[in-house]
Amino acid sequence: MIRFRKFATLVSRRALMAGAASVVASLSLGAAGARAQDNGLGTADQPVEVRMIANEAFASQWQTLMVPEFNKHYPNIKVTIDGVPYVELLAKSMLDATGPSPTYDIIIADDPWVPQLAEVGALLDLKSPEVQAWTDGGYDWDDFNAAPLAAGAWKDVQYGVPLRSNMLMMFVNKALYEKAGVAVPTAELTWDQYLEQAPKLVQDTDGDGKADAWAIDTYFIREPLTPTIWQTIMNSNGGQLLDEDGKPAFNNEVGITALETHKKLLEFAPTGAVSHGFSESLQAFRQGLVATMFNWGSVFKGSAIDAKTTTLKPDQVGIQVMPVGSAGPGAHRGIWSGTVSSKSENKQAAWAVLQWLSSKQGETWHSANLGVFPARKSTLSATPAEPWLVPVFASLQQAYDAAEKGKMWRVRDPRSDAAQQILADEVSRAIAGQVSAAVALQVAAEKIEKILD
Repeated sequence: MIRFRKFATLVSRRALMAGAASVVASLSLGAAGARAQDNGLGTADQPVEVRMIANEAFASQWQTLMVPEFNKHYPNIKVTIDGVPYVELLAKSMLDATGPSPTYDIIIADDPWVPQLAEVGALLDLKSPEVQAWTDGGYDWDDFNAAPLAAGAWKDVQYGVPLRSNMLMMFVNKALYEKAGVAVPTAELTWDQYLEQAPKLVQDTDGDGKADAWAIDTYFIREPLTPTIWQTIMNSNGGQLLDEDGKPAFNNEVGITALETHKKLLEFAPTGAVSHGFSESLQAFRQGLVATMFNWGSVFKGSAIDAKTTTLKPDQVGIQVMPVGSAGPGAHRGIWSGTVSSKSENKQAAWAVLQWLSSKQGETWHSANLGVFPARKSTLSATPAEPWLVPVFASLQQAYDAAEKGKMWRVRDPRSDAAQQILADEVSRAIAGQVSAAVALQVAAEKIEKILD
C-alpha cells in the first residue's frame, strides 16, 4: 500500500510537471505566434522587404519621396519600386504574378487591368478575414468615392485600393481665352458651346499674321488611351460601350456623332496634332500654345504650379469637368489601384504600404506634396493643405459623381486590354480620315463582340 501511494504520488508529480510543461509550451507558441504577427511588419533587426511594380511615370517619384515618408510610420518595411513603361506593365505584371515564385508583392494596376489579374488568381482579397485582421479600425472603406473604389473590384471582391485617382479633365488657359475675347468657361459649358467658341480660340497672338495659338490639344494618335476622349463625349450624351448583356452598344448614332466630334477637334488643334497624345498635348498646353487641353487631371500641378515644368502661372490655369452633353458633364475614370499578389510572402507588410498610401493621412500627404488626386470624400471635402488644390478638389468630386452616374470607364472584362486595342485601331482610322466614323465603329463592334463572347 505504501509503495502504491509512493508510485501514485510520483505519477501525479510527473503528470503535473508534464501539464506545466505543456502550458509553458503553449504560452511559448502563443508568444511566438504573436511575435510572428508583429514581425509581419518587420523589426529593427529583421526588416521586411516589399517589392512593387509600377508605371515608370511615377515610380521614381514614389521611391524618392513617398517611401521615406512611409518609413516614418513603418521604419522596418523596406520598399523597392521598379518602374516599367506603361505599354509593358500589364504583360510583365501578369507574367510575374502567375509564376511559381513572384518577384513582386505589390502590383500597381491601371483601371481596366484588375479583372484580368483577378481572373487568374493573382490578387489578394483585401476584405478577407486575414487582411481585415491587419486593417486599422479607422481605415473606413465607406469614405471612398464609389467610382475610384470600384476600379479595384471584380465580381464583388475588392482586390485593390485607389492610389492615384486620375480623371480626364478639361484644362483652361484663361489668358488665351481673355485675349480671344471669349468668356472663360465654367463647368456648365456644353459641347455645342465649346465647338462654337473653338474657331475664335485659334488666334495670332504676336500680330505676324499667322496663327500661333490654338483652341485644343489632346489625344489623337493611335494608342490605347485615345478612345477615352471619344468615349467621354459619347458618355456625356448618354452612350455606353457595352449593354447590360456585355455586348457592344457604341455602334449607333450617339457613338458615331461623338467620334465625329472627336475628329472635328483636329480642326482647332496645332498643325500635326493627328500624331499627338499625352506628352505632345501636355507640352503644347504648358508652353501656352493651346487654350484648352483634355488630359489626365494629375498633370495639373506640373502645368500650373511647378515653374520647372510650365511657362504658365497658377492664376492662368483652370481645371474643370469636360463639356456637358445631353446626359451630363464629361469625365472618364483612370484609376491606378494598389493590389497585393496572392503569392506574396509578405502580405501583411504589402498591405501596410497600400493601407497607408490610401488612408486619410496618406492621401492628404500625397495630394499636398506630389499633387496626386485623392479618392476619399473626407479628403475632398476638407480644406486642402495647399490653396491651389481648392478648385482641383471641387472639380474632381464633380468628375467622380459624373463617372459613377454615366459608367464612364473602359471595358471591364479580363479581355479589356484586347478590346481597348481594337478601339484604338478603329478610332485612329476614323480620326485620320481613312474610314468614316460609322465604318470604324461597325468594325470595332464586330471584333469586340467576338473577343468578349
